[in-house]
Amino acid sequence: MTSTSAPITTIVFDLGGVLIDWNPRYLYQKLIPNEQEMNRFLSTITTPDWNEEQDAGRTIAEGTALLVEKHPEHRELIEHFYGRWPEMLGGAIQGTVDVLTELRASGRYRLYALTNWSEETFPVALRQFEFLHWFEGIVVSGTEKSRKPFPDFYHTLFSRYAIEPGQALFIDDNERNIHAAQAVGMQTVHFQSAEQLRQELEQRGVLPTAQLSA
Repeated sequence: MTSTSAPITTIVFDLGGVLIDWNPRYLYQKLIPNEQEMNRFLSTITTPDWNEEQDAGRTIAEGTALLVEKHPEHRELIEHFYGRWPEMLGGAIQGTVDVLTELRASGRYRLYALTNWSEETFPVALRQFEFLHWFEGIVVSGTEKSRKPFPDFYHTLFSRYAIEPGQALFIDDNERNIHAAQAVGMQTVHFQSAEQLRQELEQRGVLPTAQLSA
């Protein structure tokens, strides 16, 4: 948490890992029963770096073809990454959705989302999670052909929605993205759990402090 006296008018949420439980393991534990082999596949074949290229705008078809060409022996497992992508969604992180619900009900803040997400798979999430429609705007990396932690991606959010960075609070579970947000002038919370987020928002006066019952 960074300290600042600037008033918070806008709250910007990351989605995956903050509001939505997304994890390739939910799919691949069905496909590769041996956990050690599954972890090796996810860390050396369908790597986070490879996935982020699709998040940054590379098409699923191109990303899959490139990986199959490099690892033809794993063709079927690679193709399942996006072919069965919805099975990687574990559901909403309810504690954070509760926080978002309270922020929305307060009417005190403008609410946005800034997410690294493939343009081709994001519609699946939009259909599945009603709370995504509560935001005034969502900036999706795959649509913008850029992503966190690159500064231009944050500036797209600022310019599109007339956001003053110093009055915006950014919530993300990736420390790399938190540092990038701080570099462009945003206040931040490094998300670790819904409980920790609530406590930090209470400390900042963004949410009212819970009153203990007698």
